[in-house]
Amino acid sequence: MPRTLAPVFSLLLATAILLVGNGLLGTLIPIRAGLDGFATTTVGVIGSVYFAGFLVGCLATPHVVQRAGHIRSFATFCGLASAAPLIHALSSDPFIWGLMRILTGFCFAGLYMVIESWLNEQSTNETRGRFFSTYVIVNLSALTVGQFMLNAADPGGFALFAVCSILTSLALVPIALTTSVQPMPIQSTRIDIWKLYALSPVGLAGSFIVGVTNAPFWTLAPLYASESGLDTGGISLFMAAAIIGGAAAQWPIGRLSDRMDRRRVIVVVSIGAALGEIALVLAGGSGSVTAVMLAGFLFGVFGLTLYSVCVAHMNDHGQSESFVAISGGLLIVFSVGSIIGPTAASIGVSTFGIASIFVVTAAVHLLFAAYTAYRIASAPALTGEQRSDFVAVPFPQVQPLPTELDPRASDEPPAEEASEAENEAAR
Repeated sequence: MPRTLAPVFSLLLATAILLVGNGLLGTLIPIRAGLDGFATTTVGVIGSVYFAGFLVGCLATPHVVQRAGHIRSFATFCGLASAAPLIHALSSDPFIWGLMRILTGFCFAGLYMVIESWLNEQSTNETRGRFFSTYVIVNLSALTVGQFMLNAADPGGFALFAVCSILTSLALVPIALTTSVQPMPIQSTRIDIWKLYALSPVGLAGSFIVGVTNAPFWTLAPLYASESGLDTGGISLFMAAAIIGGAAAQWPIGRLSDRMDRRRVIVVVSIGAALGEIALVLAGGSGSVTAVMLAGFLFGVFGLTLYSVCVAHMNDHGQSESFVAISGGLLIVFSVGSIIGPTAASIGVSTFGIASIFVVTAAVHLLFAAYTAYRIASAPALTGEQRSDFVAVPFPQVQPLPTELDPRASDEPPAEEASEAENEAAR
């Protein structure tokens, strides 16, 4: 295994450094915003615009890389992204913070797309599964470490923002020194959202629902934890508990979905996520730190695993389609949901309190469970032979999904492209 991963070690190291820094920044932003007196609705808007920048970055990065190449594009994104945390520390203007979150989302979408396309270039059909598994482990581990980095200094000071900036800059070093051959430019893929909806309504709707419900958690949960009586160490532990719950549950829930109609698992997981959110509402008013931690873990088990099952369900229906187009479509729909979610969830906070964000997301999860149950009743299930094996994916929080790196994809082109190539050869 170490020898197999040697060609991509520098890329995985850059990924880990970036995710530690951006995981820390994602939790630090709402905490510092609360300390600076930002309204909760303002914090929600700041969370929403991050995903707007993220979406634009995903669409624009292929054109940037085609023009400048992978290494220069990566250096540009790193330089811009490392400046943003420092500007957060120097200004308390919500408008400036919103602009910096747009910039950060744009840059990190580009950074991870560069890394993932490079990883894919270094992989083969025989090694792609191991590369992908390692990539997921690196993502989850680094994201957890980023939460605990919150304890390194006072969130009200300059130091933690400086740490985020330093880590983003340091991520450039493994890429700049890599001896791996620079890959071909990232290819833009034509995505037809309506076609993907016709392919799997539950899969596409689930991607949107996860954006609507998970983005408020990443954006506003640190404020919820703070108002529930947790100190900085407690907030980092609360966020880590949710991440660990999601990481621990991905494989068991995924393997269960391999053995039955995945839509039934989606219904159960959606209801479980709603119960986790209701538990967060009740725990927030209980005054019990243990209850808040357990509720966060419960939400992670269900709320952070729903996306993987929805991706697997969509891919079951798209085995003859391009996995790249499917993943790209899910990413766009997820991003749109993430733009809507934090702002919508935060609107009622001034009237009903911070825990009301979880009332809203619980209602959305229950509506999705009802819609999925309707689809089960109205559309037949796939057979076991038609389903592909479940593959765990990184949490869709701070980076786009790997597309071509997905081990279910092969080096062979999609059917339409293959036919065109054959016709060209015949001519």
